[in-house]
Order: sequence, then structure tokens, then C-alpha cells
Amino acid sequence: METVLRAAIIYLFLFFAMRVVGKKELSGMSAFELVLLVIMGDLVQQGVTQQDTSVTAALLAISTIILLMIAMSWVSFRFEKVTPITEGRPAIVVRNGRVMREVLKIERITEDELFEEARGQGIGDIHDVIVGVLESDGSFSFVTSSQGHQQQPPQATPAV
Repeated sequence: METVLRAAIIYLFLFFAMRVVGKKELSGMSAFELVLLVIMGDLVQQGVTQQDTSVTAALLAISTIILLMIAMSWVSFRFEKVTPITEGRPAIVVRNGRVMREVLKIERITEDELFEEARGQGIGDIHDVIVGVLESDGSFSFVTSSQGHQQQPPQATPAV
């Protein structure tokens, strides 16, 4: 039972730690940050199983974490007001060609990083962007003025 309790405590700690770290940091990790993540995994394992290296302790710890992940997913699905806490919210970083500097500051993103992401998606001028969004998974989505004009209303499909 102690292993289950330790796994639950570590899960909750890691959940809140990942929420605090932020979207940007999780989306683009350097090699050093990846090594730190592996080290953190080993430290978590030691904290959860203590000195118990049995297969039973490992199975209990893994099962507890999986059950907590499923429970968190169910809670997010069942109660929409909880979803921003469990999954985060997208943030608008560009609106009508104007960079939202306050949002960038909150999300800890520099304008250079924003411009780099836009160039990576083939956008040469940020003024062409109708809306730019930092998604909850840390990726960027941009809708440009040329994309907005090319969209056509969906065609009705004939009934069979």
C-alpha cells in the first residue's frame, strides 16, 4: 500500500510541476533537458519504490500512475471546467498581424522564437498572420490572410 501512496504523491507532484514548467519548455527540449528528464525518471522510481526492487512494487507503481492518468482524463472529459487545468489552454500570440507581447511575456516566449516558428511554417512576414496560436501542447498554429481568403464553404454531399 505504501508504494501506491508514494506513486500517487509523485504523480500529483509531477502533474503540477509540468503545468508550472509551461508549454514552450515541454515542446522543444534540448539534449541536456532530455538527460535531466531521464535522471528525473530514475529519481521518481527511487522515490516511489524506495528500496523495494521487486517486480510487484514496480507493477503497483506503474498501475497506480496509469490509473491516475485515466482518472485525470475522465475528469477532464466529464467536467469541462477542469480541462484548462489538466490540459492547458491555447494562447493567441498574434492577432491581425500584431504580436501580443503581454501574452508572449506570460508564456515566456521571445519575439525571435515566435518569428522563427512562423518562418518554419513558411510565413515570411508576421503582418500576414490573421491569428497565431500557441497550442496547449506547445506547438504553434498560424492562419495567414492568404489561407483565410482561399477557404471555401463546405460543399453539400448528396444523400445516398
